[in-house]
Amino acid sequence: MATMTEHNALVATVKSWPERTKTFYNDVRTEMRKVTAPSWKEVRATTTVVVITVFIFALYFAVIDFVIQHGVTALFNAFKVH
Repeated sequence: MATMTEHNALVATVKSWPERTKTFYNDVRTEMRKVTAPSWKEVRATTTVVVITVFIFALYFAVIDFVIQHGVTALFNAFKVH
């Protein structure tokens, strides 16, 4: 069974819940007022960066895949029993 101190702490926590919830939502509203949507120019610029980066990584992985594929094929051919 809970002691009287634990009981009082639980009651205080439950009683403070509405006030903490109100404070939380007020803080959320305050922070959301600071949020701004990006301009069309910013969206185009970041999209361009993302697309270029994707193509660079695709090229990089294609080259690495090609090198590994031919390296493994060369190893298999070198140790193939004739």
